[in-house]
Parts: sequence; structure tokens; C-alpha cells
Amino acid sequence: MKFKNFLLLSTLFVAACSTVPAGNVGVKVDLYGSDKGVNTTVLTPGRYWIGWNQQLFVFPTFTQTYTWTKNPNEGDKNDESFTFQTVEGLEVNADVGISYHIQEDKVSLVFQKYRHGVDEITNIYLHNMVRDALVTAASTRPIESVYGAGKADLIKAALTDVQSKVSPIGIVIENLNWVGSLRLPENVVQSINNKIQATQQAQQRENEVATAKAEADKAVAEARGIADSALIRAQAEAKANLLLAQSITPTLVQWEALKKWNGALPYVNGGGAVPFVSIGSGANPPIK
Repeated sequence: MKFKNFLLLSTLFVAACSTVPAGNVGVKVDLYGSDKGVNTTVLTPGRYWIGWNQQLFVFPTFTQTYTWTKNPNEGDKNDESFTFQTVEGLEVNADVGISYHIQEDKVSLVFQKYRHGVDEITNIYLHNMVRDALVTAASTRPIESVYGAGKADLIKAALTDVQSKVSPIGIVIENLNWVGSLRLPENVVQSINNKIQATQQAQQRENEVATAKAEADKAVAEARGIADSALIRAQAEAKANLLLAQSITPTLVQWEALKKWNGALPYVNGGGAVPFVSIGSGANPPIK
């Protein structure tokens, strides 16, 4: 009989024990009495006796990741996505992911602040903070900024806002990120696409004009080069001719003729031979 009672008591003891897994911190809370909800004990990983008037909350201290999504197939059956408005009053809907962790030495402070476990903190408190941060940041931005390159600045502004609110109590928000594309009304998407297309066409025309101008400049440069080359050649030839004309004298002409003369004199009808060059004169003696 005593053995059976011992087994029963042992079974009840084991059943009343709870485990704080590795990588987690436990918070044991009194449910009744004058210290109800106030007296909290932080527990490191291990097994602990949890009395009938106590409750154990387990908080992971490693990074938690969660995606608030519109598609029921990607998460909770409820729509957890975010809807916010731009400065023009246009609605934008988006899925957002979060990564965060709780500082081990501040787990008790986190519990005293929210009085719930990590699931409620994620799906209620942090969700609401991110929603409010997006609404505030988007309300001063135009739709082109939110939908285009500026969406990175928008999520960064929301991240900074949420970090400032929860960092002092021990929740470290590591990252906020868009999941997939932002959802806008169809007419807004079409208008933005038309504007982008018009901008691209204008840029293409500018490129074509620039190309045509470059080709024209190239042709002008080539023509100028040919003209300059011809002018240089003409100037060189004119200078050469001038130098040649200045170097020709009667004596030079006779000398060139003598170098090519074969000694025969030309004959003229009705008369004798007349030399075409003057041979011998002045101090030169006559040829015998």
C-alpha cells in the first residue's frame, strides 16, 4: 500500500513539473494570493515544480521570425496583412516579416509589461506597433515613393519607430521586411505603369537625339579633317612652287640645257644654224 502511494505521489510530482527548454527562459507567476501576477521568478533551462496556484511562461531568447500575411495558405487563417494610406489617400496593402529576440536578462520586465507569452506579444502587440508605424510613415509619402524605390525607406522608418518603443524593455527588433509585392488598386498600378512607360520613351528619344548628334559631330570632324589635310597639301605645294620659281635663273636654265645638249645645232629654213644657247662670252676664250 505504501509503495502504491509512493508511486502515486511520484506520478503527481512528475505531472506537476514543467520544463524550460534550452535556449529559453521561464517566468513562474503566482495566480492567487496577495502577490498574484506580481511575484515573478525567472527560471533558466531545466525542470521545475509548478504548483496549482502558479503558471509557467516560456520565452525563447533566440531569434524569432514571423510573417504577417494576407494569404491564409502562408500563415494564420486570419488576414494579418497591413493596410495603410499614402499622402493622397490611396490604400496600400502589404505582407510584412519580422525578426526579433528577447534579451535574457529582461524577460521578467517583458512579461510585466505585456502579461502574456511570446505568441501574444508577436501577434497582438508587435503587430499593432508595426501597423501604426506604417500608417504614420506612409501618411506623408506620395504613392510613387511608397510603390517604387522609396518603399525601402518606408519599411526602414517603420523599423526605427518600433525599435524605439520596445528596445527599452528588452525586445530587440532585428529586421522588418516586405514579403512579396505591395498591393495597390488596379487603376493606380495602371497609372504608374503608364507614367513609367512615358518616362522610358522620353529617355529613349533623348538617347536617339544624342546618338544622331554624335554621328553628325563625327561626320563634321571627318570633313574638317579632310579639308584641313587638302589645305595643308595645297599650301605645301604652293610654297614648293614659289621656292622653285625663285631658284630658276637664266644661268640655271642654260646649264640644264647644256647638260642635255648633244652638240647638234638646229636648222632654220632659208638660213644657217643658230645656237639656242649663248656659248662663250666675256672672259671665256673662243672655242677653236
